[in-house]
Amino acid sequence: MAAMLEGLRLVLADDHAVVRMGFRMLLEGAGAEVVAEAASGEAALAAFAEHRPDVLVMDVTMPGLGGLGALERLLAHHEGARVLMLSAHDDMQIPTRALKAGAAGYLSKRAQPTELVRAVAQIARGRRYVDPEIASHLALAQFGDGADPLAVLTDKEFAVFLQLAKGRDVREVADSHGVSASTVGTHLYHIKQKLQAGNAAQLALIAVRAGLIET
Repeated sequence: MAAMLEGLRLVLADDHAVVRMGFRMLLEGAGAEVVAEAASGEAALAAFAEHRPDVLVMDVTMPGLGGLGALERLLAHHEGARVLMLSAHDDMQIPTRALKAGAAGYLSKRAQPTELVRAVAQIARGRRYVDPEIASHLALAQFGDGADPLAVLTDKEFAVFLQLAKGRDVREVADSHGVSASTVGTHLYHIKQKLQAGNAAQLALIAVRAGLIET
């Protein structure tokens, strides 16, 4: 595994410095060069534009735009970008939406360190990668009975829902997504209707029950 990533240039995006340090040590130990680090979705976009790495390794949950929002914006400007999304959450909505949005791969942060190296290697070669621990569950989710209430949200609504559920207000969400407050307000109206939620506290409760945020 020592030279498995030889010659690859990577950008790491995670809002926890200790996590980034661990990833850097692991990936550089496998031969890669980490050319930049980022602690938010916006910083990840800037780092990618500046360095054009072979692979962007990006956490789903970050301040501001967040990983999913950053992924959508990145691929709109850099269609061929190779992005490995990471998450500590078990909910199938996250990997499903990340892969649907164009991520080249998804890996749980609970995976073994060797899986991160393997995932980056595969994605750098133009292949797709799905965490083997969730691959079967992900396949079954495509044929589910719709029991997951969050499945009724569109991708944009889901991205807004995640930020609102974490306590951000409409203006903050609008600024991070580069849209008007009225647009976010419209999304919020539809989200509440679809999830039968009356206020922000109920949205947060739904997110907690789905394993998307921690109490």
